[in-house]
Amino acid sequence: MRNKFDMQLELLNEQLTRMGELCELAINRVTKALVEGNLEQAKKVMAADEEIDQMEKDIERLCLKLLLQQQPVARDLRQISAALKMITDMERIGDQTADIAEIIISAGMSEAGDVKKIEEMSAGVARMVNDSVTAYVERDLELARKVMEADDNIDGLFDDIRRSIINLIAEGNRGEQGVDLIMIAKYLERIGDHATNIAEWVEFSITGVHKGTQAVEA
Repeated sequence: MRNKFDMQLELLNEQLTRMGELCELAINRVTKALVEGNLEQAKKVMAADEEIDQMEKDIERLCLKLLLQQQPVARDLRQISAALKMITDMERIGDQTADIAEIIISAGMSEAGDVKKIEEMSAGVARMVNDSVTAYVERDLELARKVMEADDNIDGLFDDIRRSIINLIAEGNRGEQGVDLIMIAKYLERIGDHATNIAEWVEFSITGVHKGTQAVEA
């Protein structure tokens, strides 16, 4: 019985890894769409959000199956409950990449100008998503905590981008596109927050402690 349960936990890890890869790919693709003004690429990102939504449903079903058909011990319960929380954040990451794609399409962005800091921000949050899921699968507490620390850098980049674009708008430059770029940066900042949430649930799955909660019996 335990062998079957362990095999299903391994399947859970594989599906979470795949969902994380899809989120990371969506972030990279939507950034490429912005930089290149590629509206077709942006449309593909919106379509890919449906696959992320489906993965959330598939993983949720697997988690419920593990809870109902097996008799998990406390550590297993933490791992499964953390996975259920993580997929909610990953589904929202998919939504936010789709929101960025929608801005690119509706604004008809064919040239975004200098978006180096947005590219840096995008690369940072994509790495956070990858590292947070890797930390879960490998039970790497140190890596999870590095993800949490990385969020400060993302917040700093967002503040820099917002300040820079507001100054340009005040000088009569960029106007409506500047507002769109601030919105895109805000969505990326939220993706960083979701990756941080995932890392916090990874910490809980390993230690039994989550921010704002009491320790859970090991």
